[in-house]
Amino acid sequence: MYTDYYRLSDEPFNITPDPRYLYLTARHREAINHLLFGVRQRKGFICLTGEVGTGKTTLCRALLRQLDEMFETALILNPVLTETQLLRAIVDEFRIETKRRDRLGYMTLLNEFLLKLDAAGRTAVLIIDEAQDMPNDTLEMTRLLSNLETDSRKLLQIVLVGQPELRDKLAKPSLRQLSQRITVRYHLDNLTRDETELYIRHRLSVAGGDGVVQFDGSAIKEIHHHSNGTPRLINAISDKALLAGFVYRTGTIDRRIIRLAVRELKEAG
Repeated sequence: MYTDYYRLSDEPFNITPDPRYLYLTARHREAINHLLFGVRQRKGFICLTGEVGTGKTTLCRALLRQLDEMFETALILNPVLTETQLLRAIVDEFRIETKRRDRLGYMTLLNEFLLKLDAAGRTAVLIIDEAQDMPNDTLEMTRLLSNLETDSRKLLQIVLVGQPELRDKLAKPSLRQLSQRITVRYHLDNLTRDETELYIRHRLSVAGGDGVVQFDGSAIKEIHHHSNGTPRLINAISDKALLAGFVYRTGTIDRRIIRLAVRELKEAG
């Protein structure tokens, strides 16, 4: 509705993870560098955590875009599965054909697939998002997958991505063997006030809104206050603010517009 008014190519604050809109703060750059290092150096297990809405899923998609044809990737978005269901999901994501529907069959086929990749000089990467929701037994299965290796290197690079609860879960004594194998870890923090401003400017710029619409200093301060620097909430507030700006026919988004947007979001639950 407001895109034509502000001459935008699309909605700049859509909450759908879109690597085009990824704004890399210093911490986001560190995070993706940790992921790339772990994968390229075949560290076996990598763990990325962060609060809800801090951009973890978007970072995962950005990681996938940076891996070339030498990497074969699989992405599990819903890991609330049994051990056998997880194996089936992984086999399907790697597009491995199978007629066997049992745990041993999946493991055998996966091992053969990984050995062929390794012989061709390629690397398999498994990314599991929302890993904090995984049952303990299924998490333990990922440790067993890390046993698929040659004498010198791991055949499968596993990236666990989740909310802070994942760190708490991995700290439990029952999962200590898995936790000890995670050699690369990174926790993603929320944005500062200055980063919030740069984030908003970046998304507007990608959508072609340079100079057409402006969020003034009071608006940025208000957005950071209500969002606590969480990108997903910044998006929700900014999107509502652009709609309010359209209704009031203004190209300057100020504190008053932001408060209207926040009020509407709260009323909507």
